[in-house]
Amino acid sequence: MSTQIIDFAQWFQTPAGRCLQDWELSQGDRAVADCFGYQALQIGALNLPLLRNSRVRHRWLAGLETPQAASAAEVSACMQGAGAASPHLFLEPTSLPFAENSLDLVILPHTLEASADAHATLREVARVLVPEGRVLIFGFNPLSLWGVQQWHHLFMDRLGLEGPPFIPDVDDFIGYHRLQDWLHLLNLDIDAGRFGCYRPGLHSQTWFDRLGWMEKAGDRWWPILGGVYFLQAVKRVRGVRMIQPRWKLAKLARGSMPVAQRRPAARRDMTP
Repeated sequence: MSTQIIDFAQWFQTPAGRCLQDWELSQGDRAVADCFGYQALQIGALNLPLLRNSRVRHRWLAGLETPQAASAAEVSACMQGAGAASPHLFLEPTSLPFAENSLDLVILPHTLEASADAHATLREVARVLVPEGRVLIFGFNPLSLWGVQQWHHLFMDRLGLEGPPFIPDVDDFIGYHRLQDWLHLLNLDIDAGRFGCYRPGLHSQTWFDRLGWMEKAGDRWWPILGGVYFLQAVKRVRGVRMIQPRWKLAKLARGSMPVAQRRPAARRDMTP
C-alpha cells in the first residue's frame, strides 16, 4: 500500500477499506436487529456505526484513544453513531468500567487485534455481559489474500525493503478457529459466523471493481478464505434457568402434562 496511509482510519479510504466497511455494516445491521436489552457497547472503529439500527435503549460507543489524541472527525462520527444523548467514552478494553452482568450487547470491530492482550479483553467482555447477552466480533482472517499481503509487508518491512504494512495498526491476525477456542473457554457459544471480502487489496479502484465477481464466487466455493470474518456468540451460564412469564407458566401447568386417572374396577357378576 501507499506510504501515505499511516493509520487504520485512513485505510478505510482505500478500495479494500471501503469494501470492508460496506460488508461489516451490512452484517452488523442484520445482527443487531435481533438483539434486545437495555445496554449496548461498541469498542473501537469509530467510523463504523454498527449500533445505528440497534433496538437497545442505551447505546455506548467507546474509543481506544485518549480524548486528546482523538480527532474531531472521529469524535463527530462517534457521537453520530451512538446518538446525541449517549456519552462518548475512552477506555482500555482489558479493564472495562462496567459492572458485572450489566451489558446486553458488546461489539468488537477489530478491537481484539488492536488490544495489547486480546484474551484479557474477551474475559472482560464475558464478565460484563448478562446471561444470554451477545458479543459481535469482526476480525481479519490470516488464511486469505489479505493475510498474505499483510505478512508479506511485515516481512519486507523488517528487512527495510518496503513501507508500512497492508493494514496499519494491526500486527497480529487472530485466526477464526483460534478465536473459537477462546470463546468456548469463556462459555461464549457461537451462534453465527460468516466470511467476506475475497478480493485482493489493490491500489486501483477500477481493477478492484473488476474483481467483484470474486465475492459471490468466494461465498460459494472458498468461504473460509475471506479477508475478514464475523462471529456472534452468546454468553451461557450453566445451571441458570430463564424466568418465564406467569401466563406462560399457567398455560404449561394446564396443558403440558396429562393427569393420570384410576379406572374403576370392573363389576363382578354375583349371580349363582
